[in-house]
Amino acid sequence: MKLGIVGLPNVGKSTLFNALTKAGAEAANYPFCTIDPNVGVVAVPDERIRLLGEMYHSKKVTPAVIEFVDIAGLVKGASKGEGLGNQFLANIREVDAIVHVVRCFEDENVIHVDGSVDPLRDIETINLELVFADLEVLERRISKVARTAKMDKEAGKEMEFLKRVREHLEGGKPASLLAADGLTEDEEKWLQTYNLLTDKPVIYAANVAEDDLANDGADNEGVQKVREYAAETNSGVFVICASIESEIAELDDDEKAMFLEDLGVSEAGLDKLVKASYTTLGLMSFLTAGEDETRAWTIKIGTKAPQAAGKIHSDFERGFIKAEVVNYKTLLELGSLSAAREKGLVGMEGKDYVVKDGDVILFRFNV
Repeated sequence: MKLGIVGLPNVGKSTLFNALTKAGAEAANYPFCTIDPNVGVVAVPDERIRLLGEMYHSKKVTPAVIEFVDIAGLVKGASKGEGLGNQFLANIREVDAIVHVVRCFEDENVIHVDGSVDPLRDIETINLELVFADLEVLERRISKVARTAKMDKEAGKEMEFLKRVREHLEGGKPASLLAADGLTEDEEKWLQTYNLLTDKPVIYAANVAEDDLANDGADNEGVQKVREYAAETNSGVFVICASIESEIAELDDDEKAMFLEDLGVSEAGLDKLVKASYTTLGLMSFLTAGEDETRAWTIKIGTKAPQAAGKIHSDFERGFIKAEVVNYKTLLELGSLSAAREKGLVGMEGKDYVVKDGDVILFRFNV
């Protein structure tokens, strides 16, 4: 999973990136301090594999990972090359989802590029730049399809669809809302090939002051506006305090737990982001466990056993026979797979089995 962190300058973007990845991207109180996209790979916090690894005395415990790309602060005109422009929009095209950091805190020591804090205005600024960038992509595609549209029936259909998408974007709406109007199978395929920025899932990170963290931004008017907007656009949203995350990043697990408890907060920002990302992208994890390695594997919700096996190795999918499946809680309670088998709590599942979150699976295959 690859997430791109975007936002206006000085909204807490690089501070959040640093906290999540401890990668040391430069954070400074002026625009464009992040000159190159910074990339960091973060382990997905997962208590299940830690406990299973201890039970099996595994030589290696491998979590699922998220790759974060911190992209320089966008400004009005970025799609036309303003600020650092299109090179950063190109970096966003490579991600699975966009994490849009929105400033919901007042601080006279941290300048705002537009002079005041207004979350919805900031969201609109970024969204319009993404829309403009997508319109450029569409115009190039329209020029290409136009050459054959009059002679080729299929190209003619695509041209009609392209014009519809263009009209939709020109209305200031993201491409992700096109599905609400109903798309044919061909239209869905075409839309995917365009790889539009506004078709990517978005998760809004409402960056608040420390005082707003304990009640999850309930009394913060800006946060409420972001939540309402996210609901209207089928986007994810979570509340974070980037400066607090920076402090948490320096602590070990025990200190972190105490620090969060003192703040009256139940989970760190990374945990919130992981949950929001998995929900927004429709993901979950199944597990494999043993003496050599215990590991979490990220798959789409609804994935069947052979395709889940293919995540481990293509031979597993090609030669799939059966999957021995047990819930991780059952395995931890009984202490071994053999004990779970004796109690009849291990399922022998075939090709139509839909994998569930937290399944511990042993695949049987023959190539």
